[in-house]
Amino acid sequence: MQQTVVRHRVRAPKPRTSELKKRLWRNRWLYAMVLPGILFFVIFKYVPMFGLAIAFQDYKPFKGVGGSEWVGFDHFERLFTEPDFLMILVNTLLLFGMNLLFFFPVPIILALMLNEVRLSFFKRTFQTLVYLPHFMSWVIIVSISFVMLTSDGGIVNELLVYFGFEKINFLLSPEWFRPMYILQVIWREAGWGTIIYLAAIASVDPQLYEAARMDGAGRLRQVWHITLPAIRSVIVILLILKIGDVLELGFEHVYLLLNSMNREVAEIIDTYVYTAGLRQGQFSYSTAIGFFKSFIGLLLVMLANKLAKKMGEEGVY
Repeated sequence: MQQTVVRHRVRAPKPRTSELKKRLWRNRWLYAMVLPGILFFVIFKYVPMFGLAIAFQDYKPFKGVGGSEWVGFDHFERLFTEPDFLMILVNTLLLFGMNLLFFFPVPIILALMLNEVRLSFFKRTFQTLVYLPHFMSWVIIVSISFVMLTSDGGIVNELLVYFGFEKINFLLSPEWFRPMYILQVIWREAGWGTIIYLAAIASVDPQLYEAARMDGAGRLRQVWHITLPAIRSVIVILLILKIGDVLELGFEHVYLLLNSMNREVAEIIDTYVYTAGLRQGQFSYSTAIGFFKSFIGLLLVMLANKLAKKMGEEGVY
């Protein structure tokens, strides 16, 4: 007679409620420390996402979200058929490309250079000098640039005249807007970005450098074969996050440099949203633009993360 053997799955015992309460109470200060960050994201990042519904409505403030008429994708169709849409998109992508090409490598290079400095006093002094601009607002950075570059007594134009050249109107010239923008970004943010890379370099095993020196490797070979491979995963993660900001260049900086003379090269999506949404009161249209910008950023992050994983890197998720 054939016997049937019944196998039962052994389930892990669930933690008791009392044990869970004890664990929460034991780590209460850690949860209290994390709570402000969680509340920030919930209140300012997730709750406002319900307002994306007005991108598909003809939103009227006095009617509210529930009473406004639904118009579907009309605002998106208007965006894609707008005469200035191509110009704004190209300007945004060009500035992002310059950020990626010129700004992104600078913190890496600065971190590698600072890591080679052996005099601690000089190293700390230089770190302080390059970190300091990050704590200044864009208003201060642009104001300093205005004082230096203005054609009416600016030090740069005065030096050009002193050496026999003609004055250049940097602030109103469309040709100089993009170089001026990227130099200001490097000036303000490059030093702050080195913190992450210096922290990653500090985790490299010193024995690797000792073994390389015994094999006759110089400083450049140590950087190329040890330091850069050790921080490669950090570089990839920051690059993926940077790609997600492809259409997010920051409103304040560009708006302070924007004027009627350089609008054709300076108008980007962020400034266009401000003009359409706040100055003209087109709330639904500006929300549709923001929705489009966020969707493109999310899509690029997912694609970049997938590509990084295919290349053997960890990615961001």
